[in-house]
Amino acid sequence: MLSKNKGQKSVYGGRYFAKPLPKYEMPEMSSSPRAAYQMIHDELNLDGNATLNLASFVTTWMEPEAEKLITENLNKNFVDADEYPQCQMIQARCVNILARLFNAPDDGGFTGTGTIGSSEAVMLGGLSYKWLWRERRKKSNKSFDRPNIIMSTGVQVVWHKFARYFDVEERLIPMEKGQYTLDPKELEKYIDENTIAVVGVLGITETGQFDPIEELNDKIREINEKKGYQVPLHVDAASGGFVAPFIYPDLKWDFRLSEVKGINVSGHKYGLVYPGIGWMIWRDAKELPEELIFHLNYLGGDEPSFTLNFSKGSSHIIAQYYNFLRLGREGYKQIMVNLKENASYIALALVETGKFELLSDEQGLPVITATLKKNPKDLFHLSTQLRTRGWIVPAYTMPKNVEEIPVIRIVVREGLSRDMAEMLIEDIKRWLDGEKAEEIDRKHKPHVC
Repeated sequence: MLSKNKGQKSVYGGRYFAKPLPKYEMPEMSSSPRAAYQMIHDELNLDGNATLNLASFVTTWMEPEAEKLITENLNKNFVDADEYPQCQMIQARCVNILARLFNAPDDGGFTGTGTIGSSEAVMLGGLSYKWLWRERRKKSNKSFDRPNIIMSTGVQVVWHKFARYFDVEERLIPMEKGQYTLDPKELEKYIDENTIAVVGVLGITETGQFDPIEELNDKIREINEKKGYQVPLHVDAASGGFVAPFIYPDLKWDFRLSEVKGINVSGHKYGLVYPGIGWMIWRDAKELPEELIFHLNYLGGDEPSFTLNFSKGSSHIIAQYYNFLRLGREGYKQIMVNLKENASYIALALVETGKFELLSDEQGLPVITATLKKNPKDLFHLSTQLRTRGWIVPAYTMPKNVEEIPVIRIVVREGLSRDMAEMLIEDIKRWLDGEKAEEIDRKHKPHVC
């Protein structure tokens, strides 16, 4: 029987904890809010420390004011436009801010939408390209049953999902040793009349590098003009879309390039918002077929909808708007410069050991990807050893064709200070020197007199 005591006694002192609760079926009896909270809270202590998680690109810290706005708006379903019109207005403002950040044409013809992460944005962008290609094929009385999409093996897994879920042939251009970005010279071998899009990545997951978007754009334009195609270039800027505008403002990767028709970006990566929020921006509304937009009225008023889901929360859209207002260009630039400087510090420190070789570039994300010059498979042991100190640094092999190269990747986000970066390097150097975890811990313990 559950305790009915409403006092402040610790939940650990109640009979409630004398018997285990079922984990895979609903318990017969209710429990107190404090007991339910404490049990789940304690269990989640088994998760890794988010601050020390250097595997993830996803934001793990926000300001208290942003968290307050998130909490205040958790109960608002974004799709209820008639009930929550200001949330819709805030999304429209975010789309405008992003389109202008990505140098959309001044005619204001752009359009876009918030999504639940870049994964949904990728799906929506891919669908729009497939539909436009299909309509062109229909008008020319040509078959439209064999669409293909061209990308490197360095794309994020969501692109493979898109191709499989929506029946599009993947034409993957493999990486080569020393060449981990999409090579524009390879495109002509792959593009044909059934190509719905070419995908360039601004921040490859494995290495943090930027595909040469301007060179890809020029090659696609050349092929389109020569063959009479209308193949668009899509930029997957999930990570780099909030980095490049602030620290590489002269780098042409966005709507300044003629063939770039759509860009997706993750607000929950370097957009500095908790998961999950993403954005899909089209350079012109005509790039989004009207047939893909549903118009609903059963929630009150006309509500155009182009999403893979229906209901979603409003709070993370609001949190993104908070960041835009709070930080502005100056704030985002300062943060990205700091992150890049910390990444450069870590990269240089690894190189100076004489043991590591970098795969990441200086012009890219605040990400360090490195392999060992000798016995690179030892990186898996390094990853395990760092976990004993709390660090989560993934070791993995590169994509097909270069899978013989093991690497570690360190993602620098807000929360990894220079002081912490120095401690990380110290722990890596101790591993290189052959010290065991117990010895490392002993050196970090304070001396007691």
